[in-house]
Amino acid sequence: MAGRGPAPKDPSKRRRRNASDPETVLHPDDELRGPELPEGVLGDDADGNPNEWHPMTQLWWDSWRTSAQAQTFTATDWLFLIDTALMHHTMWARGRWEFASEVRLRAAKFGATPEDRARLKLKVDDPAVQRTVPNNVAAAGNVTDITSRKARLTG
Repeated sequence: MAGRGPAPKDPSKRRRRNASDPETVLHPDDELRGPELPEGVLGDDADGNPNEWHPMTQLWWDSWRTSAQAQTFTATDWLFLIDTALMHHTMWARGRWEFASEVRLRAAKFGATPEDRARLKLKVDDPAVQRTVPNNVAAAGNVTDITSRKARLTG
């Protein structure tokens, strides 16, 4: 199975803190970007009607169009993804699973998985994650502040 090796180690866990390229932070906005899947490229069925894109490919394509990474895509990126969509469609519509590895490698170039985004130094900011920590909770999680324990023990 082809690939590029393991994901980079978390910089906060490194012993040496060499300067590295900064991470690009993307903020999801759910805006629809890029072109629709092209019509007429899949040929016609037996009745002469144009074939439609497989529903899984339509879902895959729409997820790319609304992804935070799509904010950075250029025209050539979209053309590359359309070629990839053709492979994705063939994989799902005809059961040609030998295309799966190529689709995976091509999608990795755009940051499809958390590991891919780490390699590309892309961080998708999650606005749902609350960034404030209450006064009685330590930053490490749900550990209560030591002063409340002291107060309980000393009465």
